[in-house]
Amino acid sequence: MGGISGVEDVLMGYIFGKKKATEVAHLVWKHVVQKGDAVIDATCGNGYDTLAMLKMVADESDRFRVYGLDIQKDALENTTSLLDESLNPNEKELVKLFAICHSRMGEVVPKDSSVRLVAFNLGYLPGGDKAITTMSETTLLSLEAAKKILVPGGLISIVVYVGHPGGREEFEAVQAFASGLSVESWICCEFQMLNRPLFI
Repeated sequence: MGGISGVEDVLMGYIFGKKKATEVAHLVWKHVVQKGDAVIDATCGNGYDTLAMLKMVADESDRFRVYGLDIQKDALENTTSLLDESLNPNEKELVKLFAICHSRMGEVVPKDSSVRLVAFNLGYLPGGDKAITTMSETTLLSLEAAKKILVPGGLISIVVYVGHPGGREEFEAVQAFASGLSVESWICCEFQMLNRPLFI
C-alpha cells in the first residue's frame, strides 16, 4: 500500500508514548475493513473498539454488522452506554452484543456472514475487576474460531496486555498460534514495545 496516510503519526506517537496500542490497531483496521463489512469485537471491554469498528463499516446499505462479545456484564453495560451516547437508533440496531465467551463466536455469527475483521484486546476490563482476565485456553479456541469465519484478505487483530498473572503465558500462546499458521495463507506480524507491558 503506497502512501498510507496517518501511519507515520500514529506509529511515532506510539513509539514516543503519546498513542495507545489500540490506536495503532485502529489504523491497521482502516486499511482492511470496508464499508458494509461484518466485523467482530471479541472482547468488548468499554466499547471503544466496538464503536470504532462501527464507524468503519457503517454505510447506507444497512448490510454491515458489528458483533460484540464479552463475558462481563459490566463490559456489555459500558459498551451499550457508549453506543447509546454515540449512535443513532438505526446504527445501534446493526450492533449485536452477546454475553458469551469469545471462544463461542461461531455460535452467534451467522454462517453466511463475510467477516473481514476479528479484533481482540486481551487482558482485563479497564476500570473493572482485574481478577477477571482473558485466558490462554479460551483465547486459543477463539482464534481457531476466528480463523474459520474470516474471509480471504481479512484480519485477526490482537492487542495483548501482559501485566497481570497469566498475561505473559497468554501472549506466548498467541505467538505460538500465529507462528504455526500457513505461510501460503497468512501473513503474521508483531509490533512490540520491549520495555512496556503492551503488545500489538
